[in-house]
Amino acid sequence: MNEPLFDGFAVERLIQVFNPPVLPLRRPDNATIEAADRNVRQWTSQVTGALEPGTDAHRREMCRMFRETFSPYRPSVLDWPQLEPEALERIVSLPIWDIAVQTEGRARLRMAAYAATISEPDVRDALTLNAWEENRHKEVLSRMVGAYGIPLASEAPYVYPGDTEWAYLVTGYSECIDSFFAFGLFEVARRSGLFPPELVDTFEPVMQEECRHILLFANWVAWHRAKLSWWRRIRFELKVAAVWAFLVWERMSLARTIDAEGKEHRHDNNFTVNGAQSLSSVQIDVHELMKLCLAENERRFSGYDRRLLRPETIPKLVGLAVRFMRAGKGR
Repeated sequence: MNEPLFDGFAVERLIQVFNPPVLPLRRPDNATIEAADRNVRQWTSQVTGALEPGTDAHRREMCRMFRETFSPYRPSVLDWPQLEPEALERIVSLPIWDIAVQTEGRARLRMAAYAATISEPDVRDALTLNAWEENRHKEVLSRMVGAYGIPLASEAPYVYPGDTEWAYLVTGYSECIDSFFAFGLFEVARRSGLFPPELVDTFEPVMQEECRHILLFANWVAWHRAKLSWWRRIRFELKVAAVWAFLVWERMSLARTIDAEGKEHRHDNNFTVNGAQSLSSVQIDVHELMKLCLAENERRFSGYDRRLLRPETIPKLVGLAVRFMRAGKGR
């Protein structure tokens, strides 16, 4: 039996089943925006003691964190600064926009689909809000490419996942990998001055939301794992191992996508690792870039309650690699 296909409107209807947040109709003033930005970055639980994965306290607080750090900005009121021809050409030439828009499109469907299978109300609502925010990220990207006339391949209908847990795990772990490197690359772009500060500021909320997303995912994995019986846990761990193997294979190859007209497109599926040179006018030392990724990863997580778990695999692997790298030897 063929898996059902969903266009963008169908995906949005799926997400909206779970009471999405009510957003302001008008652009908020600067003070409101600044307050929302601070709220997104800082959260501490009022519960005393440890937050042990699998406990009701851990479940409630990880969901409270995600709900209470929600930012009500609207992509429709974002200001897209006018760009100088050189800056516009640099942005248009980045080989990421097709796959970025489609990745957010798949993420919103996969998260909403998995959320629909969860019986625990707090967790279901948190994952549904996560899907809603992925949809908002797609809207931000779509509006940006529209504002700057960036050509995109037409989007083929999105396929509803047959195994919703597998799809959610692939999306979650993929975001843990990509966000770690994206934090560093975003700082490279900010420091390089090749992109207008206004454009960097516009995407800053999206970057911090990705931090919240992987913080929720890391704690969901720990909570979910702790709730499983021993035999279900063995099955889950095997699935997680398979997901990691799939993601390693995926990042060693070019992404192949088919547009709505059936035409094939190939993209660098690992731009977050390989794309630093596109964001700076000078050669970037790999050792320094990895150190920057580690520092930015720590900075973005620093405002959240330390008792909540952080994604650890990629930071630990990169931290180990940095110890054996010699500065200035790799670019």
